[in-house]
Amino acid sequence: MQQAYICDAIRTPIGRYAGALSSIRADDLAALPIKTLLARNPQVDWSEIDDVMLGCANQSGEDNRNVARMAALLADLPQAVAGVTLNRLCGSGLEAVGAAARAIRSGDADLMIAGGVESMSRAPFVMGKAGKAFGREHKLEDTTLGWRFVNPAMAARYGIDSMPQTGENVAREHGVSREDQDAFALNSQRKTAAAQATGRLAIEIMPIPVSGKNGAIIVNCDEHPRQTDLATLRRLKPVVEPSGTVTAGNASGINDGAAALIVSSEYAALRNGLIPRARIVAMVSAGVAPRVMGMGPVPAAKKLLTRAGINIDDVDVIELNEAFASQAIAVLRALRIDPADPRVNPNGGAIALGHPLGMSGARLALTATQQLQLSAGRRALILMCVGVGQGIAMLLEGC
Repeated sequence: MQQAYICDAIRTPIGRYAGALSSIRADDLAALPIKTLLARNPQVDWSEIDDVMLGCANQSGEDNRNVARMAALLADLPQAVAGVTLNRLCGSGLEAVGAAARAIRSGDADLMIAGGVESMSRAPFVMGKAGKAFGREHKLEDTTLGWRFVNPAMAARYGIDSMPQTGENVAREHGVSREDQDAFALNSQRKTAAAQATGRLAIEIMPIPVSGKNGAIIVNCDEHPRQTDLATLRRLKPVVEPSGTVTAGNASGINDGAAALIVSSEYAALRNGLIPRARIVAMVSAGVAPRVMGMGPVPAAKKLLTRAGINIDDVDVIELNEAFASQAIAVLRALRIDPADPRVNPNGGAIALGHPLGMSGARLALTATQQLQLSAGRRALILMCVGVGQGIAMLLEGC
């Protein structure tokens, strides 16, 4: 069985909701990091790409009709290169990277582009067809985040808790206090600020020219991080219920962004002058109750570590998607990891950086690969919770 390696990776900055990247269509946004990979690897025979796999959660607007294929064409890859879009909601980008690795390990592919995209700013309102002839009852559904076109059977059997409500459910059931959540959120912001100040994050970001009112501007850093302190975080009102603990300050954002990675077999890398940077060892998924979807990484991580024959102490880098501080803390405690462990999100996480749903998993794979290289670490564990009650985990080994 041949192995699969991440050889190069790049991402856009992460834009705020209605921010600098909101003027860019999702398919154009997805094409940008692919174009950059092509430009900085001119020695690669791009006709050898077996497939382009992109994660995308929404797929209701300009990202519809297979955004991966659209992005491949817009990036000027050869028309013979196919594309497929995968949807595991928040874990879609990581699913794409793992699926590319599985294709290579199975012998079905040698050279792939994988990644993810989401433009949450441009997510449309949608309307279903009338239920009967000449029906006049219509309902607009906001596709930015969460449930739409709800199946009554799903609502009756599992509930249709909003994402923030699932964060409250986890906080309540696992005893995660508001104080702990705000402290975790502040730590995420501080780590991201330090990573921006040292240029660590700039290594993985491509600058993007964007048209503005006063001409073109260059967006070259993440927009979502905030300068804050505990006093400010503590003053924020809960978003679900007056007595709740989840706030805009201790939850991830609604954002825009795209990322792309070159995933290759050793043979294809050698043939195309690519340098393997991390080996994709394995990826697994698991399910949990939808109302506590944030706990999904726990069974996924345990399954993955057992399959790999290692334990959590054998991991040097842990990239955990911070959907909510409540679920991040609860997951880490369940895995017997101190939430302040320096291995966890050393450059900050989604609370500070933002969470463009389909992009985030690919961003985590990129960031983990870069962190292994910079720290000379051996293993990185990537963990994500997924809406409707799932978790996904990936293990990387540095080269």
